[in-house]
Amino acid sequence: MSTAESSELRPTLADVARVAGVSTATASRVLNGFPRVSPERRKQVESAMLALGYARQRAARTTTTRHTGSIALVVCEEVLRLFTDPYFPRIAAGVGRELAEVGLQLVLLTVPSTENYQAPVLRHLEGGHVDGALVVGMHGRRPLDLDWLGIPVVFGGRPVREGEPDRSSYVDVDNRGGARQATQRLIDGGRRTVATIAGPQDMTAGVDRLHGYRQAVLRAGRPDHGLVVFGDFGQASGEHAMARLLDRHPDVDAVFAASDLMAVGALRALRRAGREVPDDVALIGFDDLPISRRTDPPLTTVRQPVEEMGARMTGELLAMIGGAAPRRHVVLDTRLVLRKSA
Repeated sequence: MSTAESSELRPTLADVARVAGVSTATASRVLNGFPRVSPERRKQVESAMLALGYARQRAARTTTTRHTGSIALVVCEEVLRLFTDPYFPRIAAGVGRELAEVGLQLVLLTVPSTENYQAPVLRHLEGGHVDGALVVGMHGRRPLDLDWLGIPVVFGGRPVREGEPDRSSYVDVDNRGGARQATQRLIDGGRRTVATIAGPQDMTAGVDRLHGYRQAVLRAGRPDHGLVVFGDFGQASGEHAMARLLDRHPDVDAVFAASDLMAVGALRALRRAGREVPDDVALIGFDDLPISRRTDPPLTTVRQPVEEMGARMTGELLAMIGGAAPRRHVVLDTRLVLRKSA
């Protein structure tokens, strides 16, 4: 899958891995002196580093700090959401795949919405128990300021930090482009009243997907007044939002839902209201979860590479632990998957 990344003059660990013909995790393993690397692979990586002029940077910790052999996955969500939203297990699967290759352990830490619960997590992260942290599910209203911890940190999704420059390393997906393409599909299909069930606006995924929707409708010369309702990415919120939308705009004939789970909820509300999909209302989701293939009708959706995102986050973190320059921004492509709902 192609990526759009910020340009850098110096070669990265990912460049070394590509030239050597190995994974980023293997290249990181060579750089950090971890075992379980064949002499042939080690020579390939070392030759690529020499050819590219790869220069190891100082890591966040001193070189005398021993490796703990553990990486933290920090999930900023309620524990119940962690086990009911497929997004988080898919991220963890990508992370686990990369860590298994280098023989490192994954430590799961959760940060519920109550601010007091952050303290134990921060104490664990700064206590020398892990070599680095991956952070997903960040909400702008309860940010985790991790810059002072002294360990490498990579975010899943661009962090929401109003009024501050982008100082963090992150791996994101093209939420704006995916939402814009989905909305344009509805417009090109001849739909006149195109609404959206947007995600939470304290998360960049919610903000960017709403922005992509608005870009498409504005380019088509259509106002979105009253056609935006909000959910929390969950199924129940999508059902309630769709009901509100039908009350407000009975003439709605197309909906872009900013997550597949909200789209599934919207399907329930439309069915209860006697609306046929796609004859009366076309519907598009975002995620391409397995459930999107089992709905009636199957759901047209925007595929985001979640497992690849988890794997890429891990590769970037391992590179930083190995001394690579931090604060890289990686954006993975999305793709519209056409099924029967639109």
